[in-house]
Amino acid sequence: MPGRQQADVVIVGAGIIGMAIAWRARQRGMAVTVLERAEAGQGASHVAAGMLAPVVEVEFGRAGQRLLDLGLRSAQLWPSFAAELEADIGTSVGLMATGTLLVARDEDDARELERQLAFRQSLGLTVTRLRPSEARDREPALAPTLRLALEAPEDHSVDPRLVVLALRKACASAGVQVREHAPVAHVELDGAGERVTGVSLQGGERMQAGQVVLAAGAWSGQIDGLPDDARVPVRPVKGQILRLRDPAGPGLLQRVLRFGGGYVVPREGGHYVLGATLEERGFELAPTAGGVYELLRDAHELVPGISELEIEELSVGLRPGTPDNGPAIGRAAVDGLIWATGHYRNGILLAPLTAELAVGLLGEQEPDSMLSACAPGRFTAGASRRSSPESLAGVVVSPAGPAAGALT
Repeated sequence: MPGRQQADVVIVGAGIIGMAIAWRARQRGMAVTVLERAEAGQGASHVAAGMLAPVVEVEFGRAGQRLLDLGLRSAQLWPSFAAELEADIGTSVGLMATGTLLVARDEDDARELERQLAFRQSLGLTVTRLRPSEARDREPALAPTLRLALEAPEDHSVDPRLVVLALRKACASAGVQVREHAPVAHVELDGAGERVTGVSLQGGERMQAGQVVLAAGAWSGQIDGLPDDARVPVRPVKGQILRLRDPAGPGLLQRVLRFGGGYVVPREGGHYVLGATLEERGFELAPTAGGVYELLRDAHELVPGISELEIEELSVGLRPGTPDNGPAIGRAAVDGLIWATGHYRNGILLAPLTAELAVGLLGEQEPDSMLSACAPGRFTAGASRRSSPESLAGVVVSPAGPAAGALT
């Protein structure tokens, strides 16, 4: 009969969210086991571009305002989070204070940027309107046909692959048990169905735990065993993304570039990330010629030199989306279960804050006021029962041929 293991906390999912929570929980003295359905850090976080962009990402409406509040606070945490992680493992996580440019290629785009500028200014955000000549002074590689630009100097970027690698090393050093190829099938409850007692794996193994954190990205909603009022509806949103290299070295772009069809994120050493499509296609992970063409076409119109770069990698992944595309972070409607999923396009940005909020709940601290913006119970009819106010999983394809990647 399959064995039974035990931990203070079981975290389901070993992407940046799950690993950040594990690292922080272990620092609080908890015995932590992370269960990953494939390979740690090789899903959403491996595919993500790593933009830390609460100002650029803000959207109209109440959900957008809630996400802005979360994003701004998490962005403030990133410098200290990165510095602590780098000091712990002794290598860089690629945090780059570049700022971001939003650019318009035609008059329609320019009118929309004017609207976006007024919206951000109404929220008190730091955004500057740039004439085309001013934008090209900052980024000479921009096309002369550019119509308008906005500068968000406080929106930066980080390299998610370096962050996850650092978290894996930090967790290992601290004594976190990370188990790969250990897909969770069910959350187990007590006889009354009111409290979590652990999880069971697809192979039948059972693991007892005082508390369980569901941080499995797009697959979070696939785990069985929960009553309807304790679940969060999470759907996969497909994205295709390219990694490029300039054989001449760094210098084509210094800042993150955002445009109507996507973005270009500079990395150290003349590397760039170009993404990303938004496709509602379920768990489909096939790359398409059309998706790649659209990304390159739109980027080339604004940065002609992009066509001279070498393609290093094509990645396809699944963002975890919720009905309002805001994250679900907080207690579920059964004791001992905490959600940390549904981060959609902002998993990298929100990782430090998510870890802080989740570990506060694990340690039974007074609930942080920020939890009201991301309460999991907002999606269920039973929200009043117990809900306290409180990257992309993917496959990678190289130019030389397909290489199956892990799914979180």
